[in-house]
Amino acid sequence: MSKLTLSVIKADVGGFVGHSSVHQKLLDRAREYLDANKELLIDFNVLSVGDDIQLIMTHEKGVDSDAIHQLAWDTFKSCTEVAKELKLYGAGQDLLKDTFSGNIKGMGPGAAEMEFEERASEPVLIFMADKTEPGAWNLPLYKMFADPFNTIGLVIDPKMHKGFVFEVLDLKEHKKVYLNSPEDIYDLLVFIGSHGRYCIKSVYTRDGEIVAVSSTQTMNYIAGRYVGKDDPVMIVRTQNGFPAVGEALEPFANPHIVAGWMRGSHNAPLIPVSIKQAMPTRFDGPPRVVAAGYQICNGKLLGPQDMFGDMAFDRARQKGLEIADILRQLGPFEPHRLPLDELEYTSMPMVLEKFEKGFIEE
Repeated sequence: MSKLTLSVIKADVGGFVGHSSVHQKLLDRAREYLDANKELLIDFNVLSVGDDIQLIMTHEKGVDSDAIHQLAWDTFKSCTEVAKELKLYGAGQDLLKDTFSGNIKGMGPGAAEMEFEERASEPVLIFMADKTEPGAWNLPLYKMFADPFNTIGLVIDPKMHKGFVFEVLDLKEHKKVYLNSPEDIYDLLVFIGSHGRYCIKSVYTRDGEIVAVSSTQTMNYIAGRYVGKDDPVMIVRTQNGFPAVGEALEPFANPHIVAGWMRGSHNAPLIPVSIKQAMPTRFDGPPRVVAAGYQICNGKLLGPQDMFGDMAFDRARQKGLEIADILRQLGPFEPHRLPLDELEYTSMPMVLEKFEKGFIEE
């Protein structure tokens, strides 16, 4: 078998009700469309988190394949037709252009893809988040691959002891840098601590083997706002020289604060939930993340296993709700609401323009 490609491509093509979930008819249409074009694929699954549809596909066509991206685009277009028939909210909102240009990036949907040689045992975790931004993965990825208090394998597993390589994107300047752990950890933290601008795109072994990849895209300025970057997905390969399944899940046992929530304009806890709980309703949130576990066998997807359905994450959920209560008390005040410079593409420019002449020298 040649190298396997695992592609996770997501989009919001219509919410039911509001931004809370995906109607079953959209999921059915997505599965029907992929099944009708299965000659391009080895296997596929369709999942949803909040109002986003995730297409999980295995194939042998490599990363950034025109054929696979075209298939995903056409699937989302077909789902949009159903969404419009049902008058779902924001039907087709992530499909920002009328025609496909050969690659899904920059067109609204997000994509996380990796190509690798399937190991004797290939356990993979696919993390999917709603009501947040790609920077939400920075802290978990750091803890998985650089923090020995989270991942004991960094200390006691000879295959992991050399550390890993982080690919970090500057989303605004359209640049990237590669930093090594453990020797570049302090430099790495300077960047990824500013998760609104710098995001971890991928993680490699020191020998160059891909271990993790996120849907972090370079932001695209379309129709007066930055788009194509929200509600991210992430693929993490586990075990045998990579973090164990439990080490990859452990960062989510303590909810961390991310940007997103209502109108994408508030700080909030990222709460790990089961797939059935992935329906954000309170203040259109709080942000949540699910983890779908798969064993890949000759390209086939055995799963998903609902990894956050475990009662061991009940305390994380409770803690996340308590953090949400504290932040909600602040209403329109920072630090619950995002800083003004991050609200540039909301109503803030209009308000500032309205009162521009109203400000006088002190």
